[in-house]
Amino acid sequence: MTAQQGAWQTACVRLVDYGRRHPAARRFAISPFVARPGYWLASAVGFVWAAAMSRGRIHRRRGVLVATGCPRWSFGRGGTTIGAVYLTRDATSDGVLDHEAVHRRQWRTYGLAFIPLYFAAGLDAHSNRFEIEAGLERGGYR
Repeated sequence: MTAQQGAWQTACVRLVDYGRRHPAARRFAISPFVARPGYWLASAVGFVWAAAMSRGRIHRRRGVLVATGCPRWSFGRGGTTIGAVYLTRDATSDGVLDHEAVHRRQWRTYGLAFIPLYFAAGLDAHSNRFEIEAGLERGGYR
C-alpha cells in the first residue's frame, strides 16, 4: 500500500467512525433520499469514464453496464464498478459479472457513502466485507 492509499484509507476509517458515533448522520447518509441520487451520480460519472476509456461496446449484461477494452490503469484489480457501470479490459465471465452486480446493489444501497465505507473495510479483498458479500470466488479472488 502506498502512503497516499494509507492516508485515504485512514480518512475513510475516521469518516466511518464518525458515522458510528453519530447514528443520525449515518442514517441520513445512507437513507434512500440521499443514497439514490448518489448512486445516480456515480453511475453517470462511471458512464462518462467508460465512454472515454472503453475501446469496446458498452452493453448491459447481468444487471450492470459493461465497458470492455479499458486500459488497465483506468480501473482497479481486474475491473471496477462505479454505480451501475463496470469497467474492465476483458474480465466478463458470468461469475465476475454476478460479483459486480452485487457491487452495483451496494452502490444503490449506500450511494456515495459506499466510497468511504468500501475503503474503510480494507484494501485486502479477503477481509473486505463488501468483497466477501459479493463472493470472493466469483470475483476471481482465491
